[in-house]
Amino acid sequence: MNAVAHVFQGLWAHPQSNQLDYSKLEPWVELARLLERARFDAIFFADVLGTHDAYGGNHDIAVRHALQVPNGDPSVLVSALAYATEHLGFAFTSSIMSDHPFTFARRLSTLDHLTNGRVGWNIVTSALHGTARNYGLGGLPSHEERYAWAEEYLDVVYKLWEGSWDDDAVLRDRDRGVYADPALIHAIDHVGERYRIAGPHLAEPSPQRTPVLFQAGSSRIGRAFAARHAEAVFIHAFDPGGATRNIEEVRQLALDAGRRADDLLFIQAITFVLGSTEEEASRRDRELNEWLSDEGMAAHVSGIIGVDLSEIDLDRPISDAEQIEGVQGVVRALAENASDRSLTFGELVKLQGSTRVVGTPEQIADELERWADAGVDGFNVCSVITPGTLEDFVEHAVPVLQDRGLMQREYAQGTLREKLFEGRGARLLDRHPAALRRIAAGSAA
Repeated sequence: MNAVAHVFQGLWAHPQSNQLDYSKLEPWVELARLLERARFDAIFFADVLGTHDAYGGNHDIAVRHALQVPNGDPSVLVSALAYATEHLGFAFTSSIMSDHPFTFARRLSTLDHLTNGRVGWNIVTSALHGTARNYGLGGLPSHEERYAWAEEYLDVVYKLWEGSWDDDAVLRDRDRGVYADPALIHAIDHVGERYRIAGPHLAEPSPQRTPVLFQAGSSRIGRAFAARHAEAVFIHAFDPGGATRNIEEVRQLALDAGRRADDLLFIQAITFVLGSTEEEASRRDRELNEWLSDEGMAAHVSGIIGVDLSEIDLDRPISDAEQIEGVQGVVRALAENASDRSLTFGELVKLQGSTRVVGTPEQIADELERWADAGVDGFNVCSVITPGTLEDFVEHAVPVLQDRGLMQREYAQGTLREKLFEGRGARLLDRHPAALRRIAAGSAA
């Protein structure tokens, strides 16, 4: 996250952290180059557009602990980091509340051009009440209403990216002085509940047209949304068994939506504390925990689940979620997918950042094999300390993972979509909902 603190509240103050330099470009360039040397697929930026103010009914704790505030716009970093790298992909979060879809579609097309097709979009509907207030809404729309909004938002950007310009619309004919054929460029004339947009799209087709689509919906409606639209799904399971249940459910939903099970990749949030011995790794883990802010972590989870945890008994099991007014789908989904049904809200606070694996590089590889066997396709490696967590991982774990065939040694050629999905082209599959917008444009022509 382009912020002082992302998920491990309090660790920004650690003497080995450079997170206080989040607003400078150089550390991000160094990080991108480090990840590319290790052959990571992409760097992913989270984002929020409001403060975490559920805990205690205000944002005091969030501000005191720099809980995702202050933060910067991650999309602004992408072009600079792309210039400093050749293959690394860049996925960033953008909420349907934050940008008008016409403006957003042009920004993504621009970035896809500038990066030669290395861009992905993490689609979010926003769950913070502060976000809704910052964008002129009296309150946060209901869960169902936000996803209905997202459906229309995607309909608009699909029309702009996929249906507004035909593949052969751009001629660049110097002799005739004709850049593009107007007969092959279409208005979208979208009229919906929230948007009325004439078009056409102002950007010519980019390498991917539509960026790689990421999504992290964990509620029932969120999973159904991911099954219809996502290409990569972020999951947050507590154990491989929970991951398997989540993955199987969403893959079935994808089949029900007319897609194939292998149209989606599933990416588990995970972090690592490494040591040359198990004892050293455990010692380092204990030392890191001493820097964690329990209050900051509780405030973070409060914002995510929409409930003031300062008023809830943290010893209460999350399986009671259905009985607690206001708890959002994310914690219900966690409760459903936790093998240990006695997991408490207090343990949820401690585990919120991501599943943490502590051990030697060989033990790390053993654990990742367990998750891979459970159906997980990849991992969203979260930093405890930036850049130390990733530096340790690259230096010590990556060679072991590459030796076991769990991590690539070389990049595939082409766009981010082609790198993630071997043997596929740069564009979305014909069975994806966005493909309907190509058909509509062709029919109009």
